[in-house]
Amino acid sequence: MTDRKKVAVIGGGVSGLAAAKAFDEKGHRVVGFERSHDFGGVWELSRSYPDVQTQSPKDLYCYTDHPMPADYPEWPKGPQVHAYLHSYAHKHKLARLFRLNTNVRTMDRRTDGRPGWTLTIEAGGHEWTEDFDFVSICTGQFSDKNIITHPGQEAFVAHGGSVLHSSEYTDPGICAGKDIVVLGGSKSATDIAVNAANNGARSVRLVYLGNVWRVPYFVGGINFKRLLYIRAQERQFNQWDKTPFQKLASTVFKPLIWANFRGLETLLKIQLKLKKHNMVPDTPIEKEVSCSVPIVTPGLIKCLDEGTIKPVLGTFDSYEEDGLRLSTGETVPCDLAILAVGWKLGVPYLPQKYQDKLIEEDGQYRVYRLSVNPDLPDMGFVGFNSSFCTVLSAEMIANWLVRYADGKLANQPSAAEMNENIDMMLNWKRKERPAAKVYGGLCSAPFHFKHFDELLNDMGATRKKRGNPLAEQFSYPNAPAYGTFLASTPQYQAG
Repeated sequence: MTDRKKVAVIGGGVSGLAAAKAFDEKGHRVVGFERSHDFGGVWELSRSYPDVQTQSPKDLYCYTDHPMPADYPEWPKGPQVHAYLHSYAHKHKLARLFRLNTNVRTMDRRTDGRPGWTLTIEAGGHEWTEDFDFVSICTGQFSDKNIITHPGQEAFVAHGGSVLHSSEYTDPGICAGKDIVVLGGSKSATDIAVNAANNGARSVRLVYLGNVWRVPYFVGGINFKRLLYIRAQERQFNQWDKTPFQKLASTVFKPLIWANFRGLETLLKIQLKLKKHNMVPDTPIEKEVSCSVPIVTPGLIKCLDEGTIKPVLGTFDSYEEDGLRLSTGETVPCDLAILAVGWKLGVPYLPQKYQDKLIEEDGQYRVYRLSVNPDLPDMGFVGFNSSFCTVLSAEMIANWLVRYADGKLANQPSAAEMNENIDMMLNWKRKERPAAKVYGGLCSAPFHFKHFDELLNDMGATRKKRGNPLAEQFSYPNAPAYGTFLASTPQYQAG
């Protein structure tokens, strides 16, 4: 008999909902904590900038048992994703498990001699502690704003200028007639730049440090999910822990793999006019693909062609009375600076002595299967396995984590086995695939299938692939199919 646990789920976004469902359906007592007033995480409406939409198609951005509505567009807008997450929470009655407007301040090991953690919790001006047998941390990689400042900023604001983090850009009306400078080269940066240009900005500059490969929604007229999200393509990247046969195949097919990626680069250069706009990256695309590769914002190339967005390779140097001085030495007009510089990666409520066990000196996380650390028992992460199909990734790791917590994995790892695997993965990221170090190494892309294969094997699934071998090799991850794979794992109930 598996003991019923009291489980804390920290975060009410995509990952928190997946974790709450996974632990609840196994019979555990789940208490969820969401610091805002609503579910949704990054999709909560007050955190969404205008015109935000998914980078992934809707059939790649959904839970296994809950497809997005048929009338949603291929790439749903932010409010649609928010509504979808609410419908998932309603379907599985997850609202009963969560406390909204409730913040976890800190956590420490229990002092009563039992396994688990004591959380210090704050809500409504009151603070208290509560004991839990297991903690699922689901605050992901986009929880706390990365706030940066530059010399002269205080005087710039005092003279009427404005500086916003990208998440604070919620009203495009503020752009009308103004000179806008966006710092960053991510999709959020280009989304905001295009939105500003389309909403009456006098000028828009996109300032970024380096050129990166960008992927349009359609590559040569083909939906990119049919080209880049397939197992056959995934195998062409330098994945970890290759078998002798895989190493031999990589050697034999190396010329064809090289030609495939050079062809893709050529197509992207032509389609996106990268040479014209001085946006050709220096790094080969196969070495760069990771969770940080942005999807091309609709309208971006048109704005670049028309000059309504001007790209600048560089960064901010200082704010001046007559504008913004860039690292290029140029001073450009600026009324509003928008900092699309991302989010802080970390677990601020985890005391430093535990963070030292979790995070290496170079910022890489010591996590087995991107979820657990053998030196931090009775806790795990859902959503640290970031990917191009984030919702499915969260659901897969949540189902893995509950079994790990209950000792019910078919391949339950020892601490020594986890540390050996972690060291192997860290060595692979540092020496063989530096692109995998992005976000502290917490990214499974572009190796979705390999990551899911490992999780299903750990869980003892009797089905791990679709019956049609062509579909398995040349089609993108299918959420309903993964639902059947999860159903083929050994079932149990705590209680």
